[in-house]
Parts: sequence; C-alpha cells; structure tokens
Amino acid sequence: MTRNTDTSPATAGPGRTGSRSQWLTLPDCKRVLVVVHTEVYGRRLRDVLPLLASDLRLQIHFTIAPHAFNAGAARALPQTHGGVLAWEDALRARFDLVLAAGSQGVERLRGPLLRLPHGAGFTKLSRLTDDRDPGTPRTVGGLGRQYLVRDGRVVPSALALAHRDDLARLRRRCPEAVPVARVVGDATHDRIVAGLPLRHRYRAALGLRRGQKLVLVSSTWGAGSSFGRLDALLPRLLGELPSPEYRIAVLVHPNVCAGHGDWQVRSWLEAARHRGIALVASETDWRALLIAADWVIGDHGSVTLYATLTRGAVLLARYPADDVDPASPGAELARVAPAVSPAHPLAEQLAYARTTRPAAEYGRIARRISSEPGRFAAHTRRLMYELLGLGEPAYEPSLPPIPEPEPLWGTGRDRVPA
Repeated sequence: MTRNTDTSPATAGPGRTGSRSQWLTLPDCKRVLVVVHTEVYGRRLRDVLPLLASDLRLQIHFTIAPHAFNAGAARALPQTHGGVLAWEDALRARFDLVLAAGSQGVERLRGPLLRLPHGAGFTKLSRLTDDRDPGTPRTVGGLGRQYLVRDGRVVPSALALAHRDDLARLRRRCPEAVPVARVVGDATHDRIVAGLPLRHRYRAALGLRRGQKLVLVSSTWGAGSSFGRLDALLPRLLGELPSPEYRIAVLVHPNVCAGHGDWQVRSWLEAARHRGIALVASETDWRALLIAADWVIGDHGSVTLYATLTRGAVLLARYPADDVDPASPGAELARVAPAVSPAHPLAEQLAYARTTRPAAEYGRIARRISSEPGRFAAHTRRLMYELLGLGEPAYEPSLPPIPEPEPLWGTGRDRVPA
C-alpha cells in the first residue's frame, strides 16, 4: 500500500482541527470517508459517489484498508492525488460518514458506518478457514456475524441490502443486525437496466461489426472459479468458433490478479491473446460488455448472475455447489442454465443455449437481484443524508449511464489487464 505524500493544508494529518482549518476554503464541511479494501469493493463504492459529488457541504476522503486482495485497490480510486489518507491517519480521524463494502478493520474507524454489498445476490458461502474467526461455521458471505459483529457490537450503523429476501436471510444469519438493515436496491442492477437500450452503441464502441457475435467468458476468483479451466476452454473457443463471425473476450475478477500478480495472470493468458481473444482491462466497466454480449460463459460470480438482466444466454463453465448458498439466486440460476460439455461442439452448445434460453426463469432470477428496481439512487442518498444529519440536495438523485468502452477490436491490438 502506497502512503499518501500530499502534505497540503487540506489533507495533511488525520484531522481538521486547530490551525489547519484556517487554510481551508470550506472549513465546516461534513467529512465522508470511502474505505477501499479491494479494487472490486472500490468500484462498487464509486457507484455511490455521484449521489454526494455536488454537495459543497461535504468533503470526501479515501483510504485503502488492509486486505489480502488490496494489491489493485488504488486502481479503483477516482483520483490519484489529494484526499487519500493513509490507513493509520484514517484510524485517528473522526468522520461524519464512513462508506465501505468490506468488513475488515472498519470497527476501528470512528464515525457512522454504512456497509454496502460488494456483489450480487449474496451467493458465496464464507471460506472454510476464515482468518477473522477461525473455526466458525460457514455462513453466507457478507451476512454472517463474523462480517457484522465485533466484541458483541453490531459494527455498521446502517447495512444496505438489495432485496427484501436478503433481509429474511440476515434475520436467520445475524438477527442482531436486522434493526440497522435497509433495503435500498442495487446500483449495478439499475445501471445495467438503464443501459440496455444502448446495446448497439456499446457493441460499436467495442469494434464489433454487424453480424458478429460476442462470447464473454467471465471468471470470479478462487479455487471453484472457471479460471482454472480457461486453459482448456479458450483453445476450444478459438478452434471451434469461426472467426471473425465470433469474437471472444475474457473478463477476469481483479482478485485473481491481486492474488497471483498482474504479470502472472497476463502471462497465463498471453497465448490466447495472441490468437485473437481479447483480455478485458481491469479499468474497463464490464457492464458495457455484459450488455453487448450474445453469450456469457461464467461461474458462480456476480457477472453471471447480472447476465440474466440482458439479452445474453448463459452457460456455466464451472459451478462449485458446495461454495454456494442453495437459497441464493445464483443457485437458482445454476439449476436452469446449461453447463458447458467437453464432448459436444461449442457452436452447437451456444445455439442450444440461445434457442432454449428460459426467459421466464431468467426474469424471475433477475427480479431476485433487487426488490427496488430503479430506486437505488433515491434510497441510498436518503440513507446517507440521514446518517450525516443533513437535508438532501433539492434535485432528483440519479446514476450516470455506463460509459462506452474503448475498442477491443479494430485497433490493431487487444487491451490487456492493467
């Protein structure tokens, strides 16, 4: 983790007391801390920032918290200079609102904490060996006591949930956190739905020509992910799907790079890239590619679940049932999505997934992602300003459209993970 070296009066030190305040143009701002544990967590929190961005009553700070996968966390910061506090300085300061999508270390911060989900559907179970509470039984990741309670105290002042079903699951897993839970919806759900009419624009921006088909291969992280099968799957895709009718892009969870190293992951996938498969850069907003895709070949990660919102047909390259909550929407998707077969031609399997795509079932699963469709911005801004003790700004809150991606094809080179 790189320590911030900006020593300007506005950012030096952990507080804003005594003589420091005389240097500030707006000395009486409420202080908001955005806690970035990993690149993925940071990008989820960036969906919230537009709801605070224009308020001159607020000063936003960022910090990178300790985490096993925080190697790429700095890439998720919206700025590289100013406003970034070292973790040690953040622990000494007091804030009027703390935003986090992870749990590690946040009980040490001073200020009302709003915890937000970092994925869709609370699909994954906690690890068999959890460093925070060794020996505890497996629970739903993000909803168990080890994520929410420290020393007998519920840590978050507010816990944002995407769906009413999550509230019922929380009641079973950690009932003492139910009083602080609020169902606000899901920002990624709302932004994908809003971006569906822009599908042709996203496809053109990627460099897809009329009639070309996009196969998006997605992998989450961990031993049960599809990443360990890419060495067999990617050559098959290249060998069996005619080019340029089919274009193939690979989206790898940033935790894979954080765990193994950027260079290592690039080297593992380098041969596929040289043969025409596009490796999606980590800074690319993957939601545009998801909207543009004709097929998504995935696993138990959030990307696969969000694909139910789109026109794409889903196939599963890997599904570790023992690591998935059977009551989750991800488990329901695994019961209806076809699995990739090693014994049948891939073109036939893609055609099968397209013609048998269960629209009604996908719609039901998609509705389990958020019970507040289109209302994340309004609910979350209201909750944050309640915690801040301020009235909301006098305009309707909204989230920006998903940006157009940079070309993956047609530029003479494919982009690689940063």
